[in-house]
Amino acid sequence: MLQHHDICILGAGPGGATAALHLANQGIPCVLIDKAVFPRDKVCGDALSGKVVNELKRISPNLPALLGEQQEQLPSWGIHFISPAGHKLSVPFRYEYDPERDVPSGYISKRIDFDNFLIEEVKKRPEISLLEGIDIATVERTAQGFSLSDKSGEQLFNTRLLIAANGAHSAFARHHAGIKQEPEHYCAGLRAYYRNVAGLDQDNFIELHFLKDFLPGYFWIFPLPDGYANVGVGMLSETVSQKKVNLKKEMLRIIETHPEFKERFANAELVGDIKGYGLPLGSKKRVISGDNYMLVGDAASLIDPFTGEGISNAMISGRWAAAQAGLCLQQQNFSADFMQGYDKAVYNRLWKELKLSRRMQRLLDYPWLFNQVASKASKNKALAETISCMFTDLDLRERLKQPSFYLKLLFN
Repeated sequence: MLQHHDICILGAGPGGATAALHLANQGIPCVLIDKAVFPRDKVCGDALSGKVVNELKRISPNLPALLGEQQEQLPSWGIHFISPAGHKLSVPFRYEYDPERDVPSGYISKRIDFDNFLIEEVKKRPEISLLEGIDIATVERTAQGFSLSDKSGEQLFNTRLLIAANGAHSAFARHHAGIKQEPEHYCAGLRAYYRNVAGLDQDNFIELHFLKDFLPGYFWIFPLPDGYANVGVGMLSETVSQKKVNLKKEMLRIIETHPEFKERFANAELVGDIKGYGLPLGSKKRVISGDNYMLVGDAASLIDPFTGEGISNAMISGRWAAAQAGLCLQQQNFSADFMQGYDKAVYNRLWKELKLSRRMQRLLDYPWLFNQVASKASKNKALAETISCMFTDLDLRERLKQPSFYLKLLFN
């Protein structure tokens, strides 16, 4: 039977679930649709930054503590960046911390577990109609909004406002919003789960390795509960195509032959398959809304170009989509012009950060400079602390744009 709704959210990952929960907090009903049945896996790096924790707090103040109680997560206290020359730059999420006393700023949790954690919150809210196992095959414009149909062509839903949060391969984003996959703004990634990887950080720092024979790509190791680790590689699609890189072959080569990783993986066991996925990067501003719709998360191409983080930006965009949806209902205005308030809010929050991350990504074109920064920081506590703060303080990160920053590094 055809259902009519003011708001339909397509995709119940972190972006869609966050939008639904914020709508519920406003007392606004919505229908949340996903083709999968939860819990379901999602190929990802599995890291949850401090920004994710902050977004959970915005949904409900008790959610970060509730996440911390889950057996399926590990508290994480920072990131190790390893330069092409092997210099380790350690960036704590907060510079001084006590793992025994302080509340973690970040976590690591498999997406099958974290996404289900959010879905369990969704199920508690009577304002949200969660529909799982519904595969929307076509979305067509109507006089009042959009019509959603299944593979058989049966119309299932009419909605005045569609929030498309259905991921990197969103057909709606391509066909209705005109979002194109551009190799210079898209990253190809592989993810695998290994058990018994040696040498993981005792405070569960995640590791990003920029290897000189794999630039401008990176290799990562993220610790997980029960002796597991998320292991993967990422590289710009533009480079993969130009250099004809076989990512799976390269990933296995790194694990099997690199002097450090050969030893660390000597007794490790691959669990399951090596899986690939795409990361639409937020290194370019796009129009992410239009008449009767908004794009959220990966569908809006909001992944950090340097770290590959997408979960927090998906949740941030979900929060602003809910805020804009409330205004649309209040003013009965679903026009593209009015919806631009959503684009402005999202980019006011994220663009400065995304632009600077793009600049940091470009540092990989100058490995000698990356080596110099990491080498100096590994020996200079004040510099290390400054760079650590750059990951949370955008004004400090602006210094990365200034040639004087690098001149001082090179000649001091």
